[in-house]
Amino acid sequence: MEVVGFLCLAAAILAWGFLWVWDSWERMKSQEPAGVPGDGSRTLLVIAHPDDEAMFFAPTVLGLARLRHRLSLLCFSAGNYYNQGEVRKKELLQSCDVLGIPSSSIMIIDNRDFPDDPDVQWDTERVASILLQHIDANGINLVVTFDAGGVSGHCNHVALYAAVRTLHSEGKLPNGCSVLTLQSVNVLRKYISLLDLPFSLLHTRDVLFVLTSKEVARAKRAMSCHRSQLLWFRRLYVLFSRYMRINSLHFL
Repeated sequence: MEVVGFLCLAAAILAWGFLWVWDSWERMKSQEPAGVPGDGSRTLLVIAHPDDEAMFFAPTVLGLARLRHRLSLLCFSAGNYYNQGEVRKKELLQSCDVLGIPSSSIMIIDNRDFPDDPDVQWDTERVASILLQHIDANGINLVVTFDAGGVSGHCNHVALYAAVRTLHSEGKLPNGCSVLTLQSVNVLRKYISLLDLPFSLLHTRDVLFVLTSKEVARAKRAMSCHRSQLLWFRRLYVLFSRYMRINSLHFL
């Protein structure tokens, strides 16, 4: 009898948890994220390498597209670590086409000041200066980039956060320009795919984007454009990473 009672209690808790997650998800889908600029806003995605847009930010890009944002992308390197820069530029354009970012709204910086190298720290002031020029020239309302953890801890990712943080803390961003940073999570959460949804619902302070099954397929198509990068471990990443399905973001 005690075993039966325990099993019934466990089943009731699991059912309650499932219903809570489902109800929270449905309410989240029916509401516009608080604090995110509305229809027609100009949003700039700032990445370090070609494939960051699909590997890490696809839920954000597709989620903002739902909100009818006008998306543009600024990539600070050609991803030339293995001398594949020219190939990776083309792959980025193909991926962005799948994600709905027009080629006319994409800028790729191919400069020795910003090498694709996990051991090189990009100059914060230099990154910030170029970024601010791009924001001003394009009337950007919302900037999206990495947080202090850089998702993977890559030095180039972290450099982008440092630059945006500097602009924000020094009050140099234009009035009405907000910044969203992609939340880094621990390794366990990173690779449990949609099973991370309950944790994301509990721990996301500001904005959460969750893809539908059709949108997940679109995100995977975008990632498949980066053929030069699809080594076996990245194929596993596409299968299991939460970042192909869920993005939690925080405002600065």
